[in-house]
Amino acid sequence: MLNRVRSAVAHLVSSGGAPPPRPKSPDLPNAPSPQTVAPPEAPRSPPATAGSGSAAPAKTVEARASFSRPTFLQLSPGGLRRADDHAGRAVQSPPDTGRRLPWSTGYAEVINAGKSRHNEDQACCEVVYVEGRRSVSGAPREPSQGQGLCFYYWGLFDGHAGGGAAEMAARLLHRHIREQLKDLSCWSSQKEVSHESLVVGAIENAFQFMDEQMARERRGHQVEGGCCALVVVYLLGKVYVANAGDSRAIIVRNGEIIPMSREFTPETERQRLQLLGFLKPELLGGEFTHLEFPRRIQPKELGQRMLYRDQNMTGWAYKKIELEDLRFPLVCGEGKKARVMATIGVTRGLGDHNLKVCSSTLPIKPFLSCFPEVRVYDLTQYEHCPDDVLVLGTDGLWDVTSDCEVAATVDRVLSAYEPNDPSRYTALAQALVLGARGTPRERGWRLPNNKLGSGDDISVFVIPLGGPGSYS
Repeated sequence: MLNRVRSAVAHLVSSGGAPPPRPKSPDLPNAPSPQTVAPPEAPRSPPATAGSGSAAPAKTVEARASFSRPTFLQLSPGGLRRADDHAGRAVQSPPDTGRRLPWSTGYAEVINAGKSRHNEDQACCEVVYVEGRRSVSGAPREPSQGQGLCFYYWGLFDGHAGGGAAEMAARLLHRHIREQLKDLSCWSSQKEVSHESLVVGAIENAFQFMDEQMARERRGHQVEGGCCALVVVYLLGKVYVANAGDSRAIIVRNGEIIPMSREFTPETERQRLQLLGFLKPELLGGEFTHLEFPRRIQPKELGQRMLYRDQNMTGWAYKKIELEDLRFPLVCGEGKKARVMATIGVTRGLGDHNLKVCSSTLPIKPFLSCFPEVRVYDLTQYEHCPDDVLVLGTDGLWDVTSDCEVAATVDRVLSAYEPNDPSRYTALAQALVLGARGTPRERGWRLPNNKLGSGDDISVFVIPLGGPGSYS
């Protein structure tokens, strides 16, 4: 059984065209701007320089193409071409040689099946050192209090309408978090404000500042589109999971599933969107109504009683149809087809500052929030084993895979490896990506049950929560 699982995963990955390793990039675990900041040798897209704060060499800028991948994948030019192949959809993972990701984190990704020209997902995994400020109040401090702190960081960024926003967020969001955390190391203990609350606030502020930077630089640096952002920060014994968008994270602990995020979509945030449309009707431009109806109202139904609900309601009631009810609904569609202003299917994320309603000048950004929901998990409250993991995935994984199926894959793959084998987490990430992608058949990529596999970009982090040296 053990050898069969290993060989099956290895065969599927290699048959998809896994790239050969290239020489490893500089190892700078404590640098403030690690791997994703320095331009790699392989071609990268123009948005990669947006807001970096330092000019890249001229020859690097000139050589950049319209496709890039996380630098920790260490892809050669040939590997980069394979990663951009929609037909082969090769699964990409960091090479098994050289420096591993922090905590022996597993990572795997695959490009979409033609949904967009390039893979618009991006990822980042770093160890970041935070140098403390002298004092929050300006008062002198003891030298022993100013030693700073270190946090571990993982981020998945699912781009849409282009990859520029996702690439920029992958390079810079952890810097904004670092800046916000500088105050933490010099904050005096106060009963009404805990360290946990300060960390949550720092992450929330960092998302806002990242979004504001995208707004400032979107014209000069061509930061097109927007992105969902799913970020994990480990600091002082606690894991902080921040989510803005429809990517998700779960902890699988001794077979138990612990959700660490929820999706933010037009359906899940209907009432927030309707409330904003009610309070600021000018944002609707006379084209939309903040009310929701079971279906589109027709002119012939004026004066009739129809089911509706507004920003205050979770249930349905009847109202008499008036002229303004004939406008297009602010939130329309169901499930994955739900849209805000008939345009976008996510309601939180970064970027999208230029997004307009189709054939209109009406901006959509006022209805989109850049603030994440942050959930906290205290690692010190439970004795974890090497099979306990935190799984992060973009919606390409979760669209076709349930939490229970992910947990079953965790058990099946990890049980086939020795507990101290650090490659087990990469194998698990690859198995999750392969399971969501499916195999090519005459009618597209299919799962074993013959249902359609995910045609979206798929990116997965597997973060071990237990085992020797995992978070000492």
